Amino acid sequence: MPITKSAKKALRQSASRKKRNTVRKEVYKKEIKDIKALLSAKNTADAEKKLSTVYKALDKAAKTGAIKKNKASRLKSRIAKKFKKA
Repeated sequence: MPITKSAKKALRQSASRKKRNTVRKEVYKKEIKDIKALLSAKNTADAEKKLSTVYKALDKAAKTGAIKKNKASRLKSRIAKKFKKA
């Protein structure tokens, strides 16, 4: 357990950041899962509407530091590739 005042504050900050990052990650993972399900069901019209939502979630996660920028780019690229294939 932290002893100094600054260490206690750092612990509180890291806990709140972890919670925020976890929520962001869950959001983009759920969105990716949804669009993959739509693409596997050959439902391209709904998948096209969902594409911008997925991009937004990934960009937001990268912007806030929940994931790295290159990971967001890689995931967006792979989703676009699957969308184009479908």
